[in-house]
Amino acid sequence: MNFTTHAGQMLGIIGSTGSGKSTLVQLIPRLYDVTGGSISLDGIDVRDMNLSELRRRIGYIPQQGRLFSGTVESNLKFAGDMVSDDDMRQAARISQAEDFIAEREGGYDSPISQGGSNVSGGQRQRLAIARALMKHADLYIFDDSFSALDFKTDAALRHALQDETCDAAVLIIAQRISSVQSADRILVLDDGHISDIGTHDELMARNEIYQEIYQSQQEGVQE
Repeated sequence: MNFTTHAGQMLGIIGSTGSGKSTLVQLIPRLYDVTGGSISLDGIDVRDMNLSELRRRIGYIPQQGRLFSGTVESNLKFAGDMVSDDDMRQAARISQAEDFIAEREGGYDSPISQGGSNVSGGQRQRLAIARALMKHADLYIFDDSFSALDFKTDAALRHALQDETCDAAVLIIAQRISSVQSADRILVLDDGHISDIGTHDELMARNEIYQEIYQSQQEGVQE
């Protein structure tokens, strides 16, 4: 099955652990190359594009949110030499990182340890998201990068993203259905294959895998 998404649209991707979600999106920036079929960006096969140009057009945020030794500012401005202070602060607001940065002694000048070991998992993810937003990319890929966020922060971040990414395509891999429920379409993966694609309501009406994931998560909330 083929699928396409466009600028201004959000595509959610969901499936059980090991279903191939991360592998699928990692094919887009060519962290791996496809062995069958093809992936195109603006109608051009990604294998025919200059690799640096391809990755310049993509904001990819992995689950771990990699940080390096330096300061909050140096980590955020790693997105490029032309990043202004205003861009940095705007990205921090959108990613819901602004408050915890302000609470750190030194604020944007506060130190970050190698790997981000002196910030929490959720803070690390928010900083990585802010850094990616400053690329002003054509495509943003959130590879389970909301997983360490609480439900309130997750919802606030996704709401703030809508205006910031209105000219870009957005792919969100998630374990929680609530993280993709409002997407324009949701792709359900099962054992490396596309089981179905549709809106939340459509999948709830017809797709057993999606229904089972939803039910298990509802039971977890009730408990």
